[in-house]
Amino acid sequence: MSKPNAVRIGIIGDFEPSYHSHFATNAALYDAATNLNFPLMVRWIPTPSLDSADAAKILSRWDGLIAGPGSPYNSFTGMLRGIEFARTHDWPFTGT
Repeated sequence: MSKPNAVRIGIIGDFEPSYHSHFATNAALYDAATNLNFPLMVRWIPTPSLDSADAAKILSRWDGLIAGPGSPYNSFTGMLRGIEFARTHDWPFTGT
């Protein structure tokens, strides 16, 4: 469930519990939000979900996108679609 007026950040990537960088990414985002005193919602967007025709609909739900660390991705095409969406729609985006 979304927090009221929370900034919604989608991390494009395939969360892997054994990757320290994935936990560190989440922790850094929540730490920044806490220090800036604003509500935040972070979710990982699995790259295979972006292989579908609904990719733009999935990505447009987020206020900003991050290309998650820790390739290889389950779908390299899905990752590229996420990056392409951000670039062509002038969506807030960063990568590591």
